[in-house]
Amino acid sequence: MERIEEFHCPVCGVETEHQVVAIGRNPLARCIECGSVHPFSAAKEKKPVQVKAIVSVEGISRVCQVEMEPGEPCRLGDHLVAECGEEYIGVEVTSIERGESRVKKATSTEITTLWTRKVEEVAVRIALHTGRTTASLLIQVQGEEPFVVGEVYKAGQRRIRVSRIKVRGGGILWREGAKAEARQIKRIFAYPL
Repeated sequence: MERIEEFHCPVCGVETEHQVVAIGRNPLARCIECGSVHPFSAAKEKKPVQVKAIVSVEGISRVCQVEMEPGEPCRLGDHLVAECGEEYIGVEVTSIERGESRVKKATSTEITTLWTRKVEEVAVRIALHTGRTTASLLIQVQGEEPFVVGEVYKAGQRRIRVSRIKVRGGGILWREGAKAEARQIKRIFAYPL
């Protein structure tokens, strides 16, 4: 069975999808973008945590889920994206349940339930590749704001060009001109200008 994972490609200079060619003591992967074969480190990636979230929209509440990194901190007022069936909604955390008590902050693995309300602004994660290192950025944008592969954006004080967009549901947009709304985006891969 073919195994596809994301690794840093030394030829492309960015993180791309790779086909795993060999595993074991000297693992090798083939870049799907350029076809180069190179060694990779088989670091175990932590699986995301699915946190139960109650989303309130104009007096009606729905049970949804928020995907978070293991150990990721969450505070009152944080803006997240909740998955409600096929719909993705930008939400603000109004209350956090940890066991039987309500707290002001907790990590993803401690949270029993997040109580949230729909908001228009969402947090978008950006993996910014600079040579061999990757910096992680977080920007707040309107949920309907489109991001387009190949376009230039401002993230804080930096100007970045989007190289790929990983959307919720597992797909990756990599063709120039492909776009997704901020609330549908799991992560943006970009490089600095």
